[in-house]
Amino acid sequence: MSIERIGVVGGGAWGTALAQVAAAGGRETLLWAREPAVVESINAERLNRLFLPAVPLSSAVRATGELAALADCDAVLVVTPAQHMRAVLAALPDTTAPLILCSKGIEEASGRLLHDVAHEVRPQAPVAVLSGPTFAHEVAAGLPTAVTLAVADPALGATLRDRLAVPAFRIYLSDDVAGAEIGGAVKNVLAIACGVVEGRGLGQNARAALIGRGFAEMTRFGLALGARPETLTGLSGLGDLVLTCSSTSSRNYSLGVGLGQGRPAAELMADRRTVAEGAFTAPVLKRLAEAHGIDMPIVAAVEALLAGSASVDQVLEALLSRPPRSEHA
Repeated sequence: MSIERIGVVGGGAWGTALAQVAAAGGRETLLWAREPAVVESINAERLNRLFLPAVPLSSAVRATGELAALADCDAVLVVTPAQHMRAVLAALPDTTAPLILCSKGIEEASGRLLHDVAHEVRPQAPVAVLSGPTFAHEVAAGLPTAVTLAVADPALGATLRDRLAVPAFRIYLSDDVAGAEIGGAVKNVLAIACGVVEGRGLGQNARAALIGRGFAEMTRFGLALGARPETLTGLSGLGDLVLTCSSTSSRNYSLGVGLGQGRPAAELMADRRTVAEGAFTAPVLKRLAEAHGIDMPIVAAVEALLAGSASVDQVLEALLSRPPRSEHA
């Protein structure tokens, strides 16, 4: 199988950064964007002025506002927000080209992981998941990055890796698709919690403790849904968790900082041009955890803050008053 022409669905910062990676060496890359201004600025100026203005783009990146233009692509990177994934996949032209899902979240309405949504909507297309610790502006600038590419077919994985990898964008293969997705989805919610710690001024000890206990929640949830431990301790789990929980470059972390400062979730979300996926993942993750009998108190606390059903002081009191237990219980 030969993969040369790559399509990218989603003209935000992450989609644009991945298009820049895919275009390395002058390989043709077609980027679909919903916003006409993005299409125009990429094609006319080699810049995504709306979402990634500081990075000049390769001349091999071309933008389009028509999904039908992706029909001839050999593989498609799907970088739309998780809650729009189903609709965008349904609108893609009929193709059996591999779909590489690059968004992180769980479909709120169904509680399904995104690769399950993709299999349902596009049953003829192979599905892979690209995940890991990635800030778009660093990837686009060519700074060293390592990610997980999870796909059931190892031969397809090797082909996709060889087409997308460049020296500064290192790809590690896995066949644990669910595990790679779960890490990326759960860490977004935990990043909101870490932002709350920062916004409330609770200190570095508290943030480190939250990352550790949050990782325990991620592990419990992942193992219950069939993920492998080594996936959760890898780039798409622990690696992504550490990055997202420690920098204001993270949309989820920044949302948490605002919550910790006492600003209402609705106000914070209304200010955002880009999506903090953890805000949509938290309620469905809490629901799934309860359905499977999985203890996830940090996730429940974030959900309560986002829903406005508890204040920061109330969720802190609830977390700090939990009965003592074994660390590994």
